[in-house]
Amino acid sequence: MGNKITIIGSGSVGSTIAYTLAVTGVASEIVLIDVNTQKSLGEALDIRQATPFCGPVSVYAGTYDDADGSDLVILTSGVARKPGQTRLDLAQTNVNITKSVIPEITKHAPDAIYIVVANPVDILTYQFIKYSGIPANHIVGSGTLLDTSRLCARLAEYYRINQQDVHAYVFGEHGDSSFVPWSMANISNIPIDEYASCLEHKDPMMPVLVHSEVEDYIRKSGGKVIARKGATFYAVSAAVTSLAKAILCGADSALCVSSMLGGEYGISDVCLSMITIVGHSGVKGRLPAPLTNEELALMRHSADCLKGVISQLEF
Repeated sequence: MGNKITIIGSGSVGSTIAYTLAVTGVASEIVLIDVNTQKSLGEALDIRQATPFCGPVSVYAGTYDDADGSDLVILTSGVARKPGQTRLDLAQTNVNITKSVIPEITKHAPDAIYIVVANPVDILTYQFIKYSGIPANHIVGSGTLLDTSRLCARLAEYYRINQQDVHAYVFGEHGDSSFVPWSMANISNIPIDEYASCLEHKDPMMPVLVHSEVEDYIRKSGGKVIARKGATFYAVSAAVTSLAKAILCGADSALCVSSMLGGEYGISDVCLSMITIVGHSGVKGRLPAPLTNEELALMRHSADCLKGVISQLEF
């Protein structure tokens, strides 16, 4: 039996996620839903004409009625971030859009697992959990999965090593209050700050790893891409496809994604990212890995930042 995935929103992110899902064979049926029906029709047709080079998959534009029986729903609908605009600037506008989407999609896909991708992702994940009636463990935000990918890619550049040998995470908000718990970062189990000194053949051109510079790079990467090409969509699509695969294949995976915390690190009633076990039933639990006192303070600061914004919104 195949996997049916419905994607709400067929803009740059939604359509690229659909394309990536199709070419990687994660889904057997993909439905694109958008208020701009011509856009979703065009995107579906373009992707569908690539399918002879992929595994068997049906890709089409539809309405909420076509979401019936979806195994997974991916929410990308919302106003895109503009150059110079923070994710939180988008909050009320995209909360209002999500408010209109929730009753329509949940009526047709009450048993699906939901992935929230639209920004501000932590706040929209919180909204979906609080107001959709869908079980909280069936709702996961892409959170800092993309930030974590950016971090690992950057560290791999520093040390000229396979990206998959880098193990590091970005915790907290998918935004300005995010942080890297450097105490956990390593390359093949060698602590990240000790890796260079362990190399047998040292490269004199290898730059010194400055934590603050790397974190600044991660936070500003999205804005730089938007300023240069208008939108970010390749990396986030790869991240969301990886998350979708983890859910649909049924093999539990430890991923840095956003979910509703229930006391981990002394934080509750807010969605933000930490290492989370994700599997066929959605969020199966969180892994409160040891943090230093400084890192714990940063985690709580990120939660407070999000709660401050939530308190000002009308859901």
